[in-house]
Amino acid sequence: MTGPMQIELSIGGMTCASCAARIEKKLNRLDGVTATVNYATEKARVTFGDGVVPEDLVATVQKAGYTAALPAPPQEEAPEADPDAALRQRLVVSAVLSLPVVLLGMVPALQFEYWQWLSLTLAAPVVVWGGLPFHRAAWTNLRHGAATMDTLVSLGTGAAFLWSLYALFLGTAGEPGTTHGFSLAVTRTDGSGDVYLEAAAGVTTSLLAGRYAEARAKRRAGSALRALLELGAREVSVLRGGAETRVPVEQLHAGDLFVVRPGERVATDGEVVEGSSAVDASMLTGESVPVEVGPGDPVVGATVNAGGRLVVRATRVGADTQLAQMARLVEEAQNGKTQVQRLADRVSGVFVPVVLALAAGTLGFWLGTGAGLAGAFPAAVAVLIIACPCALGLATPTALMVGTGRGAQLGILVRGPEVLESTRRVDTVVLDKTGTVTTGRMSLTGVVAADGEDPDEVLRRAGALEDASEHPIAAAVAAAARERLGALPAVTGFGNEAGLGVRGTVDGVPVVVGRPALVGPLAPELAEAVATADAAGRTAVAVGWDGAARGVLVVADTVKPTPAAAVRQFRDLGLRPVLLTGDSAAAAAAVAAEVGIDDVVAEVLPQDKVEAVRRLQAQGRTVAMVGDGVNDAAALAQADLGLAMGTGTDVAIRASDLTLVRGDLRAAADAVRLARRTLAVIKGNLFWAFAYNVAAIPLAMAGLLNPMIAGAAMALSSVFVVTNSLRLRRFAPLPGNATSAVPG
Repeated sequence: MTGPMQIELSIGGMTCASCAARIEKKLNRLDGVTATVNYATEKARVTFGDGVVPEDLVATVQKAGYTAALPAPPQEEAPEADPDAALRQRLVVSAVLSLPVVLLGMVPALQFEYWQWLSLTLAAPVVVWGGLPFHRAAWTNLRHGAATMDTLVSLGTGAAFLWSLYALFLGTAGEPGTTHGFSLAVTRTDGSGDVYLEAAAGVTTSLLAGRYAEARAKRRAGSALRALLELGAREVSVLRGGAETRVPVEQLHAGDLFVVRPGERVATDGEVVEGSSAVDASMLTGESVPVEVGPGDPVVGATVNAGGRLVVRATRVGADTQLAQMARLVEEAQNGKTQVQRLADRVSGVFVPVVLALAAGTLGFWLGTGAGLAGAFPAAVAVLIIACPCALGLATPTALMVGTGRGAQLGILVRGPEVLESTRRVDTVVLDKTGTVTTGRMSLTGVVAADGEDPDEVLRRAGALEDASEHPIAAAVAAAARERLGALPAVTGFGNEAGLGVRGTVDGVPVVVGRPALVGPLAPELAEAVATADAAGRTAVAVGWDGAARGVLVVADTVKPTPAAAVRQFRDLGLRPVLLTGDSAAAAAAVAAEVGIDDVVAEVLPQDKVEAVRRLQAQGRTVAMVGDGVNDAAALAQADLGLAMGTGTDVAIRASDLTLVRGDLRAAADAVRLARRTLAVIKGNLFWAFAYNVAAIPLAMAGLLNPMIAGAAMALSSVFVVTNSLRLRRFAPLPGNATSAVPG
């Protein structure tokens, strides 16, 4: 008896969230199977036990009318063509053809003698070819006894088009000089003189626009994983027979010795065998100070060697590395996120069957009263047309277009509609420290000189010596010395003390800079400065010459100028700020006190960051996460709302829902406000679009909806939706935040 196995299937053919729910239900009916289907990533994560093989899972999905594929072995991928190109082409062609059809159908002044035949010529390819995705999905759903909004769109546009053909070829609508005049009288007609071409083409094009916006958002959902895996080294110098051989990283095996030169990425997780250096792990761990490593110390793949040459023995390769585990964390967080269904899809399970039943009932009623097919069919078609979601097709895309456009002007990039659902309920904002609240770069914060020594002279000699070193702390000291004192003196006899510091001669005097143990005994005032720096989570560097300690330099990752104001704005929005970092507890506490945060979680690994977010969610909180590093990617994906600093890594940005282009934390407060406002507008649009349908359906059933009133009502509904969305253009940042906006 083996334990449960897990597999991930690639699903194709889904057109709405109800498709994902249908596949999930089919899979979960199998004995011993637990499945979660993610519509956004088009993946199904399936856990199954004995008695079930992966081929059974694929067959079950295929029987439901969709496609499924088992995971493919890893291989070098060719550059992918734009997957949205076909849909974009369909949308553009349909829009170009539909515009004159709508204008001709709605503006009597434009209706020349044979206008209706031109409309037919232009509308036919839109309804047949442009609407093919909806017709294909409706047919698939029909074969499996299901109905979605695709069904309604296909039936409504198809019925409108077919009746227009009847009216043109067999009725009176095709006669020269026929016009659609404006009449406010509500009267029954036999339908033989009415065409619905503008409704059929307009509905198809507006819904294609919504489908295109949705496809682009879905395609970006999995890009975080690709970017994360691309961080790793491509090639590695392996030691074989005492010689270095350059090979692809895939050929590296556990136990192999490989070389990491200064500036190179560590190829895989391993243990240092020879050499010493400082390794910059900030992208993976959040630790702002580079970690000194030597023989026996572990190193992690994708970190950067900032100092000397290292020889490393590989301990974990491929899928076992920490980088690969983090990729799995991001994927699991995305798949585990509650599936967000559009309001239109959530009600489609009830709305679509009811509309179909009402249309059939209308047809049967008028036939039963002796009105004949010419009188009954237009009423049934009118029910489908008036219920067809024209305004619904505009409700989300127009609000998103205006809201995201305004957001871009303010330095806020919104991924797509699914990210907005939870913003209204967000009550906790988790902030990464390094790169988000702080600059992520080391800088000199203080110079303490021993009694009788000149602080400038201490900094000048230390800066000159550190200028010859590649260490990030050394670079911070040298930069500060050059900025304050100008040109620095030359250094001779420079040498590196592994893991301790540097030596050299400045102005003919032997100078030592590094750990206090390298410099020698410290005077009381210097020892106190070191203790104070350690307590605040800062790094103390001792400086000495002529056999005595002359001063202490304090280096730290400094707080950005805006986070304190941002934290106050979060509190005003009802959000509880939490500081989350892989840095030391002392450093985290000092930063939290400076910006006004009470809740701090420090010294956490990437896995712990995800767990910290999950713990808050388990307490019933809706969590927004703000981060910028690779180590934040999984937590950003896990959070109900992920916000990435645009100055951070591509992995963090792609795993997030919102990106703050300028890296100003104050923009996060505006991002939450903008997301909430956009969501409110979308919900308002959807409500009025449905209200219009519900109010007009009884008129259509009664046969009292003449085509021009129906067309005008649909146009007014769409105009209302667009106008309501345009209100988002007036969205303004909070007072004082305007400086973070991007001119636009």
